[in-house]
Amino acid sequence: MAYAVNGEKVKKAARNSIPLGVKVSKLTHDTEQYLEEILSVFLSEIGQSELKDRLSYCMRELAVNAQKANTKRVFFKHKNLDINNEKDYSTGMENFKSETLSNIEFYFSKMKEEGLYIKIVFHSKEKTFTMSVCNNVEISVKEQMRVYDRIARARAFNSMEEALSMVIDNSEGAGLGIVILVLMCKKMGLDEDAFDIDTEGGETVAKITIPFSEIHLENLDSLSRGIVEEINELPQFPDNIVYLEKLINDPDSEITHIAKQISTDPALTADLLKSVNSAQFMLPKRVDNIVEAVKIIGLRGLKNRLFSTGTKRLLKSKQKWLWDHSHKTAFYAYNLARNFKRKQDILDDAYVGGILHDIGKIIFSNIHPMLLERINGFCKERNIKRDFIEDLSAGLNHASIGGLIAEKWNFPEPLIQAIKYHHLPWDCKPEYRSVVLSVYLADALCKIETGDLVYEQLDPEALHEFGITSREQLETVSRRLVEAFSKEVS
Repeated sequence: MAYAVNGEKVKKAARNSIPLGVKVSKLTHDTEQYLEEILSVFLSEIGQSELKDRLSYCMRELAVNAQKANTKRVFFKHKNLDINNEKDYSTGMENFKSETLSNIEFYFSKMKEEGLYIKIVFHSKEKTFTMSVCNNVEISVKEQMRVYDRIARARAFNSMEEALSMVIDNSEGAGLGIVILVLMCKKMGLDEDAFDIDTEGGETVAKITIPFSEIHLENLDSLSRGIVEEINELPQFPDNIVYLEKLINDPDSEITHIAKQISTDPALTADLLKSVNSAQFMLPKRVDNIVEAVKIIGLRGLKNRLFSTGTKRLLKSKQKWLWDHSHKTAFYAYNLARNFKRKQDILDDAYVGGILHDIGKIIFSNIHPMLLERINGFCKERNIKRDFIEDLSAGLNHASIGGLIAEKWNFPEPLIQAIKYHHLPWDCKPEYRSVVLSVYLADALCKIETGDLVYEQLDPEALHEFGITSREQLETVSRRLVEAFSKEVS
């Protein structure tokens, strides 16, 4: 049975730093071809096509070893042998290879009954590409030591030819394969530390981590900074908002003076009253007094909303769905922070961080033809390929660009962190992690609703931060947020 690769889904995952996982119960010729095609599309999208053949070998080798580990578990169980008992292990391994090869379909069916799987995950981050091959049985200490021993042996060889000419322990059929894998990593300019195998959450995870090309990174960073510099011609924040910010920062300002200044801006007044009367604050009665509204929302919350209102005025995207997505993300982030983090001081940052998290994408949706022409000139002058602009505009660096713009416009640090790291929450400053994680999960839940993400692509550690350990729990959280948001906008 041939499998069709969803190229757009693969590209979207590559561009947006979303892990892309494929889970299979057994390896066949068709699944191997399918995985290789996904790898090819993924690497092409991040500008690393030249690694395809070498990484394909590594992927096959690790996947075969993962399947072998799963087969070994069901084989030992079928023979009533304890895989962790040294005597039983020796007895079982005497006939493991011959018996399983001669009756492989039987053992495949056993693996399926036991719910055993192989999972391959591709993940591009700002500076690295990671390929993980997982199977849901934990590697034993003895097996892990055997792998590390083979890695150590690989140090003695300078080429594949040397390795092939030597007699290597092949009692389980994986000795030479691991050595060649390490040599393959060396050919890609990596040291042995690029490969690791360990247990995580009940799985054995074999992982290869590859830094992106330094040239590719420098060009992306250079282009990001160049685009932000070119945005000098975008208008600054409206005078009224700039003046209000100064008032808020002045310790001698009185709330009545701030409220009076807000009242001169009908749109800002409407936004403020809409916010305090929303479900976020759960007030017993409607508030129509601006002074009361400022007291309820607080000066920090008011300041955040100034940045939100100012940004929306400047970036009137023709793509309405971007702002619609941002508002839903904001609602979800606020409620995740309130119900799970239970830290009152982060609620407003989570809400406004959700509204502003995609300003990098919104900037691109507003790019004027003259600005685009100058960016093209910037690329030509520095000999940067045209596809880097596509990388940036499609998502690969939109968070970095958004973060740079937020810094340029002097946004508060929690908002800068939420914008810059909403795809990579563990890279943010630790003191802002609760805010960034709330925005990350809110954005992910919105994308699950639209079919752009699936449960397996979410960061398990991020889910754990919200006490979510299963698909069913996530679906319950998602359903409640959808229902609450529907009431909010109805």
